[in-house]
Amino acid sequence: MLLPMKIGIFSECYHPIANGVVASIDALCDGLRAAGHDAFVVAPSGSSAVCIPSLPLPTRTAYRLVLPVLDRRARAHVRSFDVIHTHSPFVTGWMGVRFARRHGIPLVFTYHTQLEEYAHYVPFERSATRRAATTLTRTYANLADTVIVPTSAMEPRLRGLGVTSSIAVVPTGIDVERFAAGRRSDGLRKRLGATKLILLVSRLAREKNIDLAIAALGGLEDPGVHLALAGDGPERAGLAETARAAGLEGRVHFLGHVARQELPDLYASSDAFVFPSFTETQGLVLAEALVAGLPIVAVDTPQSRDVLEGHGLLVSPRSDAMAWGLREALAMRRDQSAAHLALNRFSLRLQADRTIEIYRGLLAERRTA
Repeated sequence: MLLPMKIGIFSECYHPIANGVVASIDALCDGLRAAGHDAFVVAPSGSSAVCIPSLPLPTRTAYRLVLPVLDRRARAHVRSFDVIHTHSPFVTGWMGVRFARRHGIPLVFTYHTQLEEYAHYVPFERSATRRAATTLTRTYANLADTVIVPTSAMEPRLRGLGVTSSIAVVPTGIDVERFAAGRRSDGLRKRLGATKLILLVSRLAREKNIDLAIAALGGLEDPGVHLALAGDGPERAGLAETARAAGLEGRVHFLGHVARQELPDLYASSDAFVFPSFTETQGLVLAEALVAGLPIVAVDTPQSRDVLEGHGLLVSPRSDAMAWGLREALAMRRDQSAAHLALNRFSLRLQADRTIEIYRGLLAERRTA
């Protein structure tokens, strides 16, 4: 009989931060616990099982400056882990490396973010920042026993960066039953003054390419077609100005942060889903939209192709191409065949089973060695 495992999940960010990494960690922990294992989040957050000391940053953000120290009780807790699974190549990630090496614990790293695509956040020369991000990703990933990527498109990308560690493809799971059971309501469209509603769920940030979706909306002649943006972020004011300058102020709606439990009804109450980002490693919201059966228009990238598997419309990153795709999507019915396939591909159980298999394999290798 296989004994339950204790898994340490190290992350730079956790609740109250709301983003794809946090959603992915929650999904993994839910799946591991449902399978009978113990998952302990180690993060600079009071809601984590092991809270790393941290300081507030001098900006209005929920992110914190992590101090890489743990007290005696927390260190003893970490020593009891069977596997350390990191989700960041930054401070918490290197803490995970240190504990894994010191105590002979297998180290797994999930590659969530193409760091070089976030170079615009660093106030240094762009190409130098991209090179530094690439070096960090390669160096950190090569310290892991196994690197998990959420789409097969990310494996050749990491190999191209010089990563030589073992790589496993494990799609990030979602609560498929919840997203398939969303309830449609006409109240949202009525409140917004829309006859047809296009949904975009995203952090409002430069790398998400949201201005492309706004420009595409401008190419749709029907004034009753509106765009709802679910999420918040540093580009909200800029995007609102973009919509105003394009004469779309009354057709672009900023819903702000939407609680995760409310998202299924929002998907169900929309008529199409748009995904203009090309910097994702998977795009968790694509899986959610698939499960909800929404017609999808996405920028054509290898990772979007992996997630959609022939469903939805893939277009080039041009506003006219995306406008064409949205016209087609709004004329479609909900894709129940895509929803049915996605129910199996993105279940929490499947993610947990594949991840547990990786953990067990690494532990078996350690015992043999």
